[in-house]
Amino acid sequence: MKHLFKLTALGLAMSCATAMPTFAQETIRAVVIDGYPARALWVKEFSEFFIPEVDKRLAETGNYKMDWQESYGGAIVKPKGVLEGIQLGLGDIGIVTTIFHSSKLPSQALAAVTPFVAPDARVVAKAVDEIAQEFPAMQNEFDKQNQVYLATGVVLDSYQVFSSQPIASPKDLDGTKVAGAGMNLRYLEGLNNAAGVRGGLTDFYNMVQTGLVGSAMLWPEAAATFKIAEVAPYMLKVDFGAVNSKTVTVNKDYWNTLPDEVKTVLREVAVEYRDHIAEISMDRAREALLKYMDAGGSIVEVDDLARAEWAEAMPDIAAEWAAGLDSKGQDGSGMLKAYLAKLEAGGYSGVRDWSAGLSN
Repeated sequence: MKHLFKLTALGLAMSCATAMPTFAQETIRAVVIDGYPARALWVKEFSEFFIPEVDKRLAETGNYKMDWQESYGGAIVKPKGVLEGIQLGLGDIGIVTTIFHSSKLPSQALAAVTPFVAPDARVVAKAVDEIAQEFPAMQNEFDKQNQVYLATGVVLDSYQVFSSQPIASPKDLDGTKVAGAGMNLRYLEGLNNAAGVRGGLTDFYNMVQTGLVGSAMLWPEAAATFKIAEVAPYMLKVDFGAVNSKTVTVNKDYWNTLPDEVKTVLREVAVEYRDHIAEISMDRAREALLKYMDAGGSIVEVDDLARAEWAEAMPDIAAEWAAGLDSKGQDGSGMLKAYLAKLEAGGYSGVRDWSAGLSN
C-alpha cells in the first residue's frame, strides 16, 4: 500500500510537471544589406562585432533569438542603393552610405562641410551621433525615408589624396582631375582649375588605372584594402579630417514589429559598433600607412600653412550648408556651432573657423 502511494504521488508530480507551460523562445528574422563587399571594414565588423554582440545580449534573457541573413556586395543592392533598399523593405537593417544622398540626408554632411578640423574618427563619430540625439533633423530625414536611425559611424580616420604621379604640395593638383564622393568634391574649389569626378570607393582603382582621373580622395585603410598603391603610389597627407559616412538604419515597418527588448539591444549595440569601428579605423590607419609604403607608396606631408591656405581658399561650404537647413526650418546654424564646440572639447579647433560665416 505504501509503495502504491509513492507511485501515485510520483505519477501526480510528473503529470503536474508536464502540464506546466514550456518556455518558447521567439526567433526574429533580420535581413541585413549593404552594397559594399564583405571585406569592407564596416561590413566585416558588422558581421564580426555587431551581430555577435546582439546575439549575446539577447541570450542573457533567452526571450528572443535573431535569424540573421546577410547580403552584401551587390546581391540585393549596389552601394548607392542601400537607402532605397531599406526604404522599400528589400532589407530590414542596412548600413547606409550617407555621402551618396546629400539631397535626402543633408544634415549628415555636417563633418564633411568642416574639413581640416578633426582627423580623429572617435571624436567625430561621438560628436555627430550626439548631434543626432540633440537636434531632430538627422533622425527626421531618415524617418522620411521610412527608416529608424540607430547610429552614425565614422569608418575613416582622415581623407588624403592618392595620386598616380609624384605630388609634393596641393598646388600640384591644380588643373588635374580628382576622384571623390559627395561633399569632398567641394574641397577642390580651393584649388586652381582642379576638376572633381564623382565616384565610389569601389570605383577609384579603375578610375585612376584607366587615366579617367589622376588622383583620388580616400583614407589609408581603404587604400590598403583596395590596393590603391598599385595605381596611385603617391600620397599627399593633407588630413582633411574624419567624416561620418555610414549610418545603421532599420526599416520603419519592420522596426514597429520588433519587441521592445530587441529594439533596446539594437540601439545599444549600434552605439558600441559606432565606437568600435572608429577605434579600429584609427588603429588601421597607422597600419595602413605602413602597408601603403611597403607596397611601394610614398608619402608627402602637407604643412599647416599650406593646409590653412587651402582651407581659406575654399568657399564657405559650412555656412552654405547651415543656411540651407535654416531655410527649411532646421537649426543648421545651431548644429554647426554645437558640433564644432564638441570637437574643440575633444581637442580639435582646426585651421579655419567654419562658424565665422554664420549669419546668426
